[in-house]
Amino acid sequence: MSNELQTPYFLIDEAALLKNLERIAKLKSLSGAKMVLALKCFSTWGVFDIMKPYLDGTTSSGPLEVRLGAETFGGETHGYSVGYSKQDIEAVNPYVNKLIFNSLSQLETLRGDVAEGISLGVRFNPGVSYARQDLANPARQFSRLGVGIEKLSKEVLEGVEGCMFHMNCENSDFPAYKALIETISADFGDYLDDLDWVSLGGGVAFTSDGYPLEELGALLKWFSDKHGVQVYLEPGEAVITQTTDLAVTVIDIVDNGMQTAIVDSATEAHRLDTLIYNEPGSIREASAKGEHEYVIGSCSCLAGDQFCVARFEKPLKPGDRLHVMDSGGYTMVKLNWFNGLKMPSIYCRRQSGDIVELNAFSYDDFKATLSRQSV
Repeated sequence: MSNELQTPYFLIDEAALLKNLERIAKLKSLSGAKMVLALKCFSTWGVFDIMKPYLDGTTSSGPLEVRLGAETFGGETHGYSVGYSKQDIEAVNPYVNKLIFNSLSQLETLRGDVAEGISLGVRFNPGVSYARQDLANPARQFSRLGVGIEKLSKEVLEGVEGCMFHMNCENSDFPAYKALIETISADFGDYLDDLDWVSLGGGVAFTSDGYPLEELGALLKWFSDKHGVQVYLEPGEAVITQTTDLAVTVIDIVDNGMQTAIVDSATEAHRLDTLIYNEPGSIREASAKGEHEYVIGSCSCLAGDQFCVARFEKPLKPGDRLHVMDSGGYTMVKLNWFNGLKMPSIYCRRQSGDIVELNAFSYDDFKATLSRQSV
């Protein structure tokens, strides 16, 4: 029983995960697109065996992710980085199938160090995007992400077989996505026609309830057929959305003008995007019509570190357990030891109801983070 587990912990629900994966499989069938898991969003490899039948491999944003994807997931292994060093290229050569450069200067400087047989790609910046916040907008002013069309030519792309566009973040608007795809098809078509593959990146909420999968499938197939390319998507959040809760326990109630429930977790350490993007968490036990309102505050020393404000039908008290819902994507990959807080354990609830421990952390893990010996 999950109620017997010591908080804080993440609990991944296999049944919910399979629901997303089955929608991904349907989109693959409709579109002919291939799907590679974005490890920057979710890299808890203990559940990769559940994902492997539905996805074609992994895509990475750094050398360590490349190796992790190759060793624990298999299939295709795509590698992208905003900036590679020569040593990075040497490190990924044994593992990567497709290597995507962020700039033409990196392509020119490092392509000679890429092992034979690896397909080269370049990230294109289309100058258009869909992002709810400027911080996550790949096409923001002065963006360092990708190559604008004004810098492209047939000559500089000689020997390049593919490209990657990443232009969406939390996009649940299909008409807006369709407009983006049509725009890059029109603007970049002369270059796309010469390529073998195109990754359209991630950031599209196509596994959400009500999303028009059939229309998306038809759009992707149209794009693939028009330009004669293999299309890839890089789902991250779309794979893990609505599958994982962060369980916490109320350890104190304080009232300094507003009731605040202190829980044994912290956004800065365990759910960092809540702070970065100012996106409050949602509590499973909360009730919109509840009479008792609380700040759900963390136990870190950061004054503004709180999960959300929520209402409850009954007063909260120390010992109550709460669940911060949808805490899978961009959370576990950003865990840190700020304040020396206890790191959440990670579990998976199988369809059978059995709960499997994927990881647990100790003082020794904390101690070894920044030093393994003294001077």
